[in-house]
Amino acid sequence: MTLTKPITMQEEDTQITTTQQLPTTTSSAATTTTTAKKLTLIPLIFLIYFEVAGGPYGEEPAVQAAGPLFAILGFLIFPFIWSIPEALITAELSTSFPGNGGFVIWADSAFGPFFGSLMGTWKFLSGVINIAAFPALCIDYLKRIFPIFSSGLPRTLAILISTLLLSFLNYLGLAIVGYFAVALGIISLAPFLIMSLIAIPQIKPHRWISLGQSGVKKDWNLFFNTLFWNLNFWDNVSTMAGEVDNPRKTFPLALFFAVILTCLGYIIPLVAVTGAVAVDQNEWETGFMADAGQMIAGKWVKIWIEIGAVMSAVGLFEAQLSSSAYQILGMADLAFLPSFFGARSKWFNTPWVGILVSTVIALCVSYMSYTDIVASANFLYSLGMLLEFASFLWLRRKMPQKERPYKVPLSMPFLVAMCLIPSGFLVFIMVIANKIVYLVSGVMTVAGVGWYFLMKYCKLEGWFKFKRVEVDEEL
Repeated sequence: MTLTKPITMQEEDTQITTTQQLPTTTSSAATTTTTAKKLTLIPLIFLIYFEVAGGPYGEEPAVQAAGPLFAILGFLIFPFIWSIPEALITAELSTSFPGNGGFVIWADSAFGPFFGSLMGTWKFLSGVINIAAFPALCIDYLKRIFPIFSSGLPRTLAILISTLLLSFLNYLGLAIVGYFAVALGIISLAPFLIMSLIAIPQIKPHRWISLGQSGVKKDWNLFFNTLFWNLNFWDNVSTMAGEVDNPRKTFPLALFFAVILTCLGYIIPLVAVTGAVAVDQNEWETGFMADAGQMIAGKWVKIWIEIGAVMSAVGLFEAQLSSSAYQILGMADLAFLPSFFGARSKWFNTPWVGILVSTVIALCVSYMSYTDIVASANFLYSLGMLLEFASFLWLRRKMPQKERPYKVPLSMPFLVAMCLIPSGFLVFIMVIANKIVYLVSGVMTVAGVGWYFLMKYCKLEGWFKFKRVEVDEEL
């Protein structure tokens, strides 16, 4: 973030004041004079897009779980219940509190450091669990071309090597990742656009209904988790607010265009393919869109979709890893973590400690089943979002005079209603979780509470260096 006024850093009872000139960057660990290129509108749109979607890859289980009609209705209705409210809240709070850390800053400002730290735990762990899903999703598409990656040591090595290589790319800089996301977005969306245009004349509307009535038992757990996983994480980009050029203007615009791009990217291919291809509902497992491309337009489209799936997984991985890494940096700047967690690379100005920690944890959970990965990420994210909605409403009440460059144009009763509807869905997602998800999420929550008190004790004993960086909000 470009700063022109002094920054105050507090360490226990000591205050240190430094002045930062354009365009240097200060973290809680060190100050570097590396010139970091800020994210502009177009790269930010595609980073948000990859935080959330990355293309129609992964929407197939919704059809398998409940049939095409419910899948279409789900991807039409759910953005209004969930995506748009979350994007609006993210736009308001990111422009009002434009520092790295995002939702951690919001919870801390609303309810204090305990809830800020707990928010950080839930969102960070849901993020890194989500990161682990993308190499697995990538390999699921690759195994259709190279069956050797279906199981065993080849699959294990493929996940390990791809994770390490993609983490190194993230280390090279957020601006590079942003422009890379633009290219990946074009490559991954293009085959679906072509396939949809070819499929539209072949659509028979009765297939949307008849296929869903084939007698297959509906799996609502899988259906709603698929919708949620494909359309959430809008607020993840908030952890990189300090790296965005003119965030007060750029964030609302980027979120607006990303919502449109994401929703159209899901619904158009889904409507076209389910109306043009007559196959059993059970065939709609992850990766079926590639097979549908071959049925509609030929093998060349199938290959392009499979290549696009790999590119999409790369973009998803990079966007989520960036968010998690900058969240760690932001938590160090808030003194929730020791200062060394905010260390930046001397060469690329990237939060290398955050990248390393996120990668290691993602690798540790990358060999869970794909379903359990998605469900665990959803559960932890749901806990964080309930706290985020509460923080949003309380900050409106607690700080009514605070400048809000973008403000959701609703009065408090309507804001409460806007938050209650998705909150009800969050509770539903948590209720339908299985025992493994409850166990994993419970252990991680307890660990997060324990971590907060451990860090508090470390501060009292002086075991680690902590500095709280107060960011000037006059951008």
